[in-house]
This record gives sequence, C-alpha cells and structure tokens, in this order.
Amino acid sequence: MTSPAKFKKDKEIIAEYDTQVKEIRAQLTEQMKCLDQQCELRVQLLQDLQDFFRKKAEIEMDYSRNLEKLAERFLAKTRSTKDQQFKKDQNVLSPVNCWNLLLNQVKRESRDHTTLSDIYLNNIIPRFVQVSEDSGRLFKKSKEVGQQLQDDLMKVLNELYSVMKTYHMYNADSISAQSKLKEAEKQEEKQIGKSVKQEDRQTPRSPDSTANVRIEEKHVRRSSVKKIEKMKEKRQAKYTENKLKAIKARNEYLLALEATNASVFKYYIHDLSDIIDQCCDLGYHASLNRALRTFLSAELNLEQSKHEGLDAIENAVENLDATSDKQRLMEMYNNVFCPPMKFEFQPHMGDMASQLCAQQPVQSELVQRCQQLQSRLSTLKIENEEVKKTMEATLQTIQDIVTVEDFDVSDCFQYSNSMESVKSTVSETFMSKPSIAKRRANQQETEQFYFTKMKEYLEGRNLITKLQAKHDLLQKTLGESQRTDCSLARRSSTVRKQDSSQAIPLVVESCIRFISRHGLQHEGIFRVSGSQVEVNDIKNAFERGEDPLAGDQNDHDMDSIAGVLKLYFRGLEHPLFPKDIFHDLIGCVTMDNLQERAVHIRKVLLVLPKPTLIIMRYLFAFLNHLSQFSEENMMDPYNLAICFGPSLMSVPEGHDQVSCQAHVNELIKTIIIQHENIFPNPRELEGPIYSRGGSMEDYCDSTHGETTSAEDCAQDVTTEHHTSDDECEPIEAIAKFDYVGRTARELSFKKGASLLLYQRASDDWWEGRHNGIDGLIPHQYIVVQDTLIS
Repeated sequence: MTSPAKFKKDKEIIAEYDTQVKEIRAQLTEQMKCLDQQCELRVQLLQDLQDFFRKKAEIEMDYSRNLEKLAERFLAKTRSTKDQQFKKDQNVLSPVNCWNLLLNQVKRESRDHTTLSDIYLNNIIPRFVQVSEDSGRLFKKSKEVGQQLQDDLMKVLNELYSVMKTYHMYNADSISAQSKLKEAEKQEEKQIGKSVKQEDRQTPRSPDSTANVRIEEKHVRRSSVKKIEKMKEKRQAKYTENKLKAIKARNEYLLALEATNASVFKYYIHDLSDIIDQCCDLGYHASLNRALRTFLSAELNLEQSKHEGLDAIENAVENLDATSDKQRLMEMYNNVFCPPMKFEFQPHMGDMASQLCAQQPVQSELVQRCQQLQSRLSTLKIENEEVKKTMEATLQTIQDIVTVEDFDVSDCFQYSNSMESVKSTVSETFMSKPSIAKRRANQQETEQFYFTKMKEYLEGRNLITKLQAKHDLLQKTLGESQRTDCSLARRSSTVRKQDSSQAIPLVVESCIRFISRHGLQHEGIFRVSGSQVEVNDIKNAFERGEDPLAGDQNDHDMDSIAGVLKLYFRGLEHPLFPKDIFHDLIGCVTMDNLQERAVHIRKVLLVLPKPTLIIMRYLFAFLNHLSQFSEENMMDPYNLAICFGPSLMSVPEGHDQVSCQAHVNELIKTIIIQHENIFPNPRELEGPIYSRGGSMEDYCDSTHGETTSAEDCAQDVTTEHHTSDDECEPIEAIAKFDYVGRTARELSFKKGASLLLYQRASDDWWEGRHNGIDGLIPHQYIVVQDTLIS
C-alpha cells in the first residue's frame, strides 16, 4: 500500500501540472485576443488614413481652384490690354518676364495640386481600402490557423497528462508489489529461524520415539516453508510484472514529456512568430509601404515641379538688369528715342551765309568771346564734376539701402519643441515695423537729396553742352582747333562707300575688328548699354557709307560700338536666321549630345544662301573668340546667346515667347561653341573668315581694304630684323593667354610664358623669340614689361 505521504505528494504534482496547463490555456486565449486587437487597430488606422487623404484631397482641390482664380484674375487683366503689340514688346523686359513667370508658376502649382488631389482620391485611398480588405480576410484565415495550432497543443498536453497518470498508476502498483514481496521474504526468514531454535531446544529421547517426533516436526516445518515459498514466488512474479509495466510507463511518460516540451517551445518560439509574420502580416507592411511611397512620390514630384518653376523665377530674378532693360526699351522704340534730325539753317531774305563770320571787325569780339567761354567752361566743368561725385556717392548710398540682403527668412521656418509662434519670430526680424519706418525715412531723405543733386548736375551738363558747342564752333571758325581739324581730315580720308557686292557688311566687319582689337576683355560687352547718342552717330555714319571706326583710334565707347553691332542685326528686314527654319533649328536643341546637335544644326543651315552662311561663319567665329575671355569680360557663350538671341532669331507669332526664347538662346549658345563643326570651312565655302586680329583673314594690319598676311609681314621684316638686331635691345614680355600658332611663322606659347620682342611687325604683331625660336607674336596676347614701344 502507498503511504499517505507519497499519496499527498502525488496529488501535489498533479495539481501543479493542472495549474501549469491552465496558465498555458489562459495565455493561448489572450494571444487570440491580442491578435484581434491588432487587427482592429490596423483597420482603424487604415480607415483614418483614408479619411485623412480624402480630406487632404479636398483641401488640395480647393487650393488648386483658388490658385487658378488668382492666376486668371491677373492674366485677364493682361489679355485685356488694348495695345497687344505694346504688351508683346514689354515681355522682353526683365521685370515683366519675372511677372509672367510668377503667373505661370501659379498656374503650374494649380495644375500640380489638382493632380495631387486626383492621386489621393483615385490611387492612394483605393490602395488603403484594398489593404484593409486584405488584412481582414487574411486575419480570419490566420486566426483559424492559430486556433488549430492551439488545439493541437492542448491535445499534446492532454496526452501528456494521460501518460503521466498511467505512469503514476503502474509505479504505485510496482511499489505495492515490492512491499508485499518484502513481507513474504520476512515471513520466510522468520519461519526458518523458528525451525532452528526448536531443534536446539529438543532433549534426547529413545531412538524410536525421537525419530517419530522428528519426522512429524520436519513434515510440519516443510509444509509451512513450502507455503511461504510458494507465496513468495507469486509475489515475486507479481512484482516483476508490475515493475516492468512501471518502467515502460515511465519511458512513455519521459518520451511524451520531451515531445510536449518541444511542441510548446516550437509553438511559442516559431509558430506564433510565423502566424504573425506569414499570416497576420502577410503583405500588410509591403502594401502599406507601396501606398505611402505613392504619397511620397506625388509629394516629391510636386516639390520638384515647384522647384523647377522657382528655379526659372530665380534665374529671371538674377537677370533683373536695369541697364539691359533700358537698352531693350530704346531698341524696341528706336523711332521714339532716336534723336531727331538736326535743325538746319533757315536763310532769311536770300541770306545764304551759314557760317560764322570771323572777319574784322567781329573777329576780335569772337576771340574774346571764345576765351570767355573757355574760362566759363573750365569753372563749370569743375563745379559740375564735384556735383557729379556727390550725386554718385548719394546714388551708391541709395543702392546700398535698396540692395540690402534682407530677403532670407529661413529663421522663420526653424521650428522648435517650444510653443513659440512664427509670428513672434518674424516680429524680431529686419521687417519689423520700427525698422521699416526708420529705413523708409532715411531712404526718402536720401532720395530727395539725390534728385536735387541730379537736377543740379543735369542742368549744369546742359549748360556745359550749350557753351561747349558755341566754344567749339568759335574755335573751328577762328582756326584754333588744329587738332580737331586734323582728326576730321584723317577720318574723312578713310571714308569709303559700302560695296554692294561685299561679303561682310562694312558695319559688321568694322565693329568686330574694333572689338577684337580693343574690347575682348571689356567687362559686360554686349550686355551693358552704351550711349544712345553715340550709337546713333556711329550708325548714321555707316549708313552714309563712312567707317567711323577706321584707323587705330580708341576714343569710342566700347559698349556703344557693341550696341551698333546688335542693332544692325536686329534691324535687318529679314533676320539672319529665317523664320522658315525656326522649328527645324529648335528641334535640334532637344538633343542631349552636343556633337549630334551640331551635326543636325549644320544640315539645317546648309540650305541657306552662301552670303548668309559667310556672315554667320564670320560672326560666330568672333563670338567664340570673345567667349574665350569670359573670365575678364564676364560673357560666356550662354551670356552672349542671351544678348544676341533676340537680335539674330525672332520667335514667330503665336508661340510662347518666354519658353521659345529660352530654346533660341540655347541654340545660339550651341552654335557659338560648335561653330567650327557647324559652318563649312574655306575650302567648302569660299569667302572671308574671321581671324583673331579681327580681320577677315590672317591679317597683320586689319582694314576693310587691302590686307597683308602675318606670313607676308614676317617676310618683309625678316631682313630688317637681322640688320637691326645689333642696334636694338630686345624687350621682355609676358603672355596673358595661351596661343597656338596657325602658321609656321607664328609662335605658340602658354599663359605666363616669358617672351623676347625685337620690334613691331605691324599694329597687331611683334617680331620676337620664344624658347630659342624666332617668329611672330600677337600683340593682344602679351603684356610688355616696363618699357613699351609706342
């Protein structure tokens, strides 16, 4: 029989097992509840996302409509302008360009936000609906799988319980059989002990009687021992049987225990994770990722589109240039701003004398008057120069006020965790009311002083102009301006009539020659406006067949000469680039490869007449040469294209002027860079070509008439150089730029190279030496050290 202590312990073990199973069952129940809650949260999250994007789509659509109304409001005002030609002309001005781009940006943003709203409604929200449906459906199936796994786990636990109970039962039977066997063994030992004692206590008797007694006692003892032995054998067999059953039951229990622990471990460590990953979360995160990346793609493309528009506006803002706008305005309305014809002398009553009378008795009076004017002019010029300096200093002060860099508001967008509002941040910036009021007062006071000085300066300059004209006429009449007369005589000797058969127009060749000689490093060439008066004077001289830029005088305003060249091409009745090839040329701009683009441009241009191609080749070779000095003149190919694009190629009517002009500028820039690959060489197209001296060939002395090549100049001066080599000391010079010789007589050198100059070969060339080799050195590419030969 099992002792009470062992029985109690068995009950405690079973109770502990039941408690553990109950805890596991409770965990399994809570697991299902947790997954249910997770599913509900996902459904709620997806519903919130749908509601959010639906509302955001409405906001985006409202914002888009408001932007559209805003743009249409001001575009309608622009379209209602009666003078459409005036409106078209104004579009080339940089402020109007900024305004047009700003309105275009608003329309662009309106379209973009409409697109964004459509993406929210028809793309992102349906994605969230689909994810929600898929999540609910997959969770139900996942729950079924999880429930099945839990049922299997409980089945394993129940099996373990049954095996354990069987083991406990067989083990109890084995213990009971063992106890009975031990009792039988004790009885056997006790019986044997009794038999030995009885034999020892017996007294000797007669042999017969003793033998009978012993036989009887032995018979009794044997009977008793046999019974005990038989009972022991039975109990031994029973114990052996129960012991075997207990061992087998314990083996089964240990095997079941190991399997159960493995199953429990697998369920908690692997099955639960697999259910969550591969069932409950099947595609959820990936689908949500795709939906939100659609949102990100839409927003990023919106930002990219906005940045592209803002970059265009920023470029237009960078190109806000009062000087260029003034030049464009005067070019657009040349008939308005062009000086009128000079007033001619109107004779009275047949008096045909149109010259000052310098004969006695008025000669002395004229001389005295000329001296008085000279004295008065000297005083006025000094006074007016002082007024000009004060005016310029005041103008600089105003420019400093209006160009102060107060436009950076990035600090206003630096949000922190504090509750400080953006409004409080802005109130402390440069745009605060007290600061604005003070600046406005200072600005207006300075402006008032500036206009006072400006008026004083203009009045003084007008007076000087009138007195100077009288003085010059008196000097001319009295014969006291010999230098001026000589200059006029020299200039008149260079007057030439334009030959109608000439390949390069006189105005083009002369302006380019002058700029090549004196203006390659002139900052802002073709971009800065010159004097409108001088522009008109030079233009009128060319129209009369004269060449006002002949000779080596450098007393002309470089910007005015550049303005004459641009004005010539702008004023052509037929643009240099005909309108009938506009679309073919613009189509070339869309090609990314520059070489391929140049090939297609060449094909389009080769259909043009030869005279036009010759002028184009000459002009663009010059512009390419000029762009090589962009570090000094600030005019790279793109800047030159901006200046020449409108003059060389007009945008046909009915096209967007802003976008088309950008394509035109890109086309002109490409031709400047690739001019050697685009235009035929002299062997393919006979005619004058531009050389770096500004002439139409490799000239030493660049004039519009007879010319001499650099090679010829070298041959002419070779003998002279060798004969005078002993008499003249060489002059040291430093190379300003790299130069590659184009003939055997021209020297090649790098920037900064040291050169020896023997003597002038012409105005544009020196006879000199570099690295032990004698040859020709271009004057424009060197700086003469200390001593210069005039």
